[in-house]
Amino acid sequence: MTLPPKPASRAGKVSLWRYMKLFRQDILSAQPARLYRAWMAEFKTPFFRSYMCNDPDLVELVLRSRPDDFPKSNRVREGLAPLLRQSVFVTNGAQWKRQRRIIDPAFEGGRLRDTFPAMWDAGRAAVARLQPLANGHPVEMELQASHAAADVIFRTLFSIPIEDQTAQAVFQEFRDHQRTAPVVNIAAILPLPKWLPRWHRKRTRQTAAKIRALITRLTADRTAAIAQGTAPDDLATKIMTTADPVTGQRFDTEEMVDQVAIFFLAGHETSASALAWALYLLAMHPEWQDRAAAEAAAEIAPEKIYFSVLGKLRIARDVFREALRLYPPVPMMVREAACPEHFRDRDVPKGSQIVLSPWHLHRHERIWDKPDAFDPARFGCPNGKKGLRRAYIPFSQGQRVCPGAGFAMAEGPLLLAMLLREYRFELVEGRPAIPVAHLTVRGKDGIWLRITPR
Repeated sequence: MTLPPKPASRAGKVSLWRYMKLFRQDILSAQPARLYRAWMAEFKTPFFRSYMCNDPDLVELVLRSRPDDFPKSNRVREGLAPLLRQSVFVTNGAQWKRQRRIIDPAFEGGRLRDTFPAMWDAGRAAVARLQPLANGHPVEMELQASHAAADVIFRTLFSIPIEDQTAQAVFQEFRDHQRTAPVVNIAAILPLPKWLPRWHRKRTRQTAAKIRALITRLTADRTAAIAQGTAPDDLATKIMTTADPVTGQRFDTEEMVDQVAIFFLAGHETSASALAWALYLLAMHPEWQDRAAAEAAAEIAPEKIYFSVLGKLRIARDVFREALRLYPPVPMMVREAACPEHFRDRDVPKGSQIVLSPWHLHRHERIWDKPDAFDPARFGCPNGKKGLRRAYIPFSQGQRVCPGAGFAMAEGPLLLAMLLREYRFELVEGRPAIPVAHLTVRGKDGIWLRITPR
């Protein structure tokens, strides 16, 4: 059996500074192999203690049972601050709860049905965009997946296609920002006082500033359209016109820019990562690709938009779900213990960093059968069903679950099916995709595939 690519684990113990050097290069290969079997691991530094928790009961405790006792770690915020500022992804406490009360209604119930035509149009545009590239020559699929996912975000959020001048500029700047933004900032390691300036790369600050300026323009234009009564009924309008039921407040322009920035990061980067890896996995396993393509041909009529197709794309859904298991876009999440804890016979001091790793949890050797194998059928088996319930968190879970999780699980299978209906994807000899993790899990040198018409 040919297994999907997996980064090599580091061998043995290393010094803190060696670990940090490895960590900055790639989160995944900086970790030891034992974490794929361990229920819990402790990592000590002179400045803080870190505990990785792979025990499903501990994950449940941190994310579901007592989430307020394990807020988002401020160490995570340090590296993301130039772009995300005070977005819902990094805030805590009353501020975070107010933000979620305003955001959540935009993603509830029938809103997915309302945004579905925009997803469909983005899918058709992605199919058309690949047509001149479907000539058997190598194509870098991460770029194409990013283009498609960004198109979905702009169509559903601001009712504009990726070809819009401002949308295109945000897309290009965001790609530059991802390449320059480090996984960890020095302030995430050293206990620096709040008043001390944080050091970020010049290019990181420049791209973040450009992105925020472009989003500010979009937000200001939408504010004016809302005031004039001409705003389209899309996600941006819904969020900007929703008042917090507790305080009566709405997002001001600055806070809305913060939220749009994380919508783009979470809704574009993560979806693009999962889509590109799904296509790569199907190129590795042509028998599954043929099954998914046959399903798409039977269920999708490109000239007709119908929401019910989502319930019929079962193979595409399981393929996308398996891609999220093997390559969770956000490989690790960090919380902080607000009070002393006792985990698995260990004392966990207040202020300790609690690391929850979808990457290791999804490949845990004591939870999943053949954890490193690609097998979309596993979710119909007892072990796969149990894994879904106990050890599958690509969108986190509990009160901090990604508000767009249902959105992503509609978008991903739909785009995948629409592409497979028209094209065949094959591996490029000599160009394996090696996963590395920076902001999201991507291919070290891209994900290259050959595309031909079906």
